[in-house]
Amino acid sequence: MFITDIRKDFYEVVANQRVALLVASDIDALCACKILQVLFHCDQVQYTLVPVTGWQDLSTAFLEHREQFRYFVLINCGANVDLLEMLQPDDDSVFFICDTHRPVDVVNVYNDSQIKLLIKQDDDLGVPSYDDIFRDEDDEEGEGGDSGNESEEGSEPSGKRRRFDEEAVERRIERRRAKVEWEGRRREILFDYEQYEYHGTAASMMLFELAWVLTKDTKDMLWWAVIGLTDQWVHDKITHMKYVTDIATMQRHVSRHNHRNEDEENSLSIDCMRISFEYDLRLSLYQHWSLYESICNSCYTACNFKLWTLNGQKKLQEFLADMGLPLKQVRQKFHSMDMTIKENLRDVIEESSNKYGMKDIRIQTFGVHFGFKNRFLAADMVHATAALLESTEKDESAGDNFIKALDSLSRSNVDRLHSGIDLAKRKLVAVQQTVASCICTNLIVSQGPFLYCYLMEGTPDVKLFSKPMALTLLCKYLLKAFVQSTRNKRCKLLPLIMAAPKDVEKGSVIVVGIPPESETSDKKNFFGRAFEKAAESTSSRTLHDNFDTSIIELKTEDRSKFLDALITLLS
Repeated sequence: MFITDIRKDFYEVVANQRVALLVASDIDALCACKILQVLFHCDQVQYTLVPVTGWQDLSTAFLEHREQFRYFVLINCGANVDLLEMLQPDDDSVFFICDTHRPVDVVNVYNDSQIKLLIKQDDDLGVPSYDDIFRDEDDEEGEGGDSGNESEEGSEPSGKRRRFDEEAVERRIERRRAKVEWEGRRREILFDYEQYEYHGTAASMMLFELAWVLTKDTKDMLWWAVIGLTDQWVHDKITHMKYVTDIATMQRHVSRHNHRNEDEENSLSIDCMRISFEYDLRLSLYQHWSLYESICNSCYTACNFKLWTLNGQKKLQEFLADMGLPLKQVRQKFHSMDMTIKENLRDVIEESSNKYGMKDIRIQTFGVHFGFKNRFLAADMVHATAALLESTEKDESAGDNFIKALDSLSRSNVDRLHSGIDLAKRKLVAVQQTVASCICTNLIVSQGPFLYCYLMEGTPDVKLFSKPMALTLLCKYLLKAFVQSTRNKRCKLLPLIMAAPKDVEKGSVIVVGIPPESETSDKKNFFGRAFEKAAESTSSRTLHDNFDTSIIELKTEDRSKFLDALITLLS
């Protein structure tokens, strides 16, 4: 059931209990987790934090903790499946689910006792009504009653009894027909409801709202909520309209906090924190890189200039000349550039971008100052934390990476954040190089209803793309680049499926499907259901373990029959 009063129905319930906190491996979930940890520390709530990367992890974590805990808080996992069916918990276990994945499973919505959903109901959820999908099973009793009437009164004249039997049979047939019709209608309603996967309000924003209601919200919590929202934008999970609406909500909170701190004496102390609303450039990590490298490795500029072509490189040089920036300045670290250039850099870039058709090079976002020295944009934090979370540097476990990524969000751990930024730069360079090589070698093939690209074993940085977030980011960049470079109008409207080697020893690949690229796209993804059906019809050995249903694992030798089934299904 949906919780209406998050303070009374959630926080006050768990405040005096021991809680198991199961957190998915994405940036929004990490930020939500940080907010909840601070609240729990404030009120001395005992909790155990368990990172979970998929459904198997979630089941294992629940089995390990079901004896010790009665209350489970699930962040960014658990809403889009029938959780009670999957976990088979005891009757006294209670699950609080704060999840952005949609659609929410109908059983979770209508279970009043064990499932409590911390989900914004003003999101366009479209949940079917109870009577359309659930029905009391009193039909059988009625049928049994009809057939029992025959033997009770054997003394009745036979003609009357026959007429009575016929009426009973007719009633039974009518009831069965009505039941068949209702079941058919139910299947249609559920199919329409569950057909597309999409994302709702960030979990970190929901939990920041809780902190605000409890009057325990701090600037750190506000910054984490901003990062959670920016994660949805960077990884293209929400529509531009939704992003702008949520940014406005965050802006009100930022103004409130800044206003509150204006009178404080320590507002400019060495370890102070200032969050500011920015209308900043869509250039990844440009304040921690050189401007030239940032332009080359940002999806927006690289795709607009088509930097994988000689013409594109030429265009970039013309663009830099148009801005009147010396190459020496553009190619050195941003913080070493002349102050005179840096002061009005954004305006200069915006002016030249308009001439080159890049009308929306600036985007509404937030920046933060830690003391005097460190300044970060929200998108920088997302890239850095994602790079730490999916680091392939050493043979470290997913749990170690989770803790490192969680640490990097604390402002006391700026060194960890800087190491994340270095990893993020390498990742962005790898993404752009892979995009360039895929387009130049025509690796993207039109399969009819969708485009398909397979990264071969031995491709540079292929290990990096065995991780779901990195592969999804590559997939989205590649589709944008392909749409810019292809002349085929039909191909511009197609979705993209991408596969990359996951585990060479086990012989498995990771497969991601994303919706077509367009400005008006509603970001709804139909590949989750399509993958399930295709795997079912061909008996392909697949693992649907990711919380995003459009990301699966597949045995390498089953790839061709799985693809054939998808083509048939979607044609």
